[in-house]
Amino acid sequence: MLGAKLISTTSEIRMTTAPKYVEGHNLLRGKSVLVTAAAGAGIGFSAALRAAEEGCRALMISDIHPRRLDEAVANIKAQTGLQQVFGQLCDVSQEEQVQVLINAAEDKLAGVDVLINNAGLGGQTAVVDMSDEQWSKVMDITLTGTFRMTRAMLPFMQQRKAGVIINNASVLGWRAQKEQAHYAAAKAGVMAFTRCSALEAAEHGVRINAVSPSIALHEFLKKASSADVLEQLASKEAFGRAAEVWEIANVMMFLASDYSSYMTGEVVSVSSQRA
Repeated sequence: MLGAKLISTTSEIRMTTAPKYVEGHNLLRGKSVLVTAAAGAGIGFSAALRAAEEGCRALMISDIHPRRLDEAVANIKAQTGLQQVFGQLCDVSQEEQVQVLINAAEDKLAGVDVLINNAGLGGQTAVVDMSDEQWSKVMDITLTGTFRMTRAMLPFMQQRKAGVIINNASVLGWRAQKEQAHYAAAKAGVMAFTRCSALEAAEHGVRINAVSPSIALHEFLKKASSADVLEQLASKEAFGRAAEVWEIANVMMFLASDYSSYMTGEVVSVSSQRA
């Protein structure tokens, strides 16, 4: 790959720098997209930006931070030229706000073709030190928030007999890591929810899948986790590095596109942690 740096030993050859950014190929031409928790520097914003670069006709992003939301909308417009970009405040732990978001998206986007459930909350806490509040908050945003968004969105998609929902899971739903019991349990729940809800939605022509990243470095993750832990996790990956957030978003774009028309109920690992 272009500009790639190789580390070679007697036992391994690993790609340690990210490949060149992939240009859009109109995978989402004519589609409308809604992305939750998309005003930061992480996977959500990258997915929203990629959707615009992939030719979506209209886009709405949500977040809980007004200033960051306005900046993200302006940024996407400036970078891609897409003017049908809208922002809507939403805390996915609040059912009323979820309903407002879905109704606003249905109205401004003239129907939502793709929903990306990106909202989640993590942190590092040992089980013996974890309060009920810490456990419940992570569950409420990461798992129940995904449920609320899906429950609110499905009636519209099912009525149209079309639509795609993509959930953001994690390899922690499969494997163990210290001080991540709440987050891992929530992400395992997202995986199970994806599989079960997909069977119900398939009867109405709607597909539901999930991506399962390992480590995708961005500013929020750096604040939420220690540098030592992040370095250790990155070193365990096959390429010896963390993923770029856009590498995760690229897989979301595939799942959102018609190229994945026969896939539903799948949890796609974007990592070597399932190898």
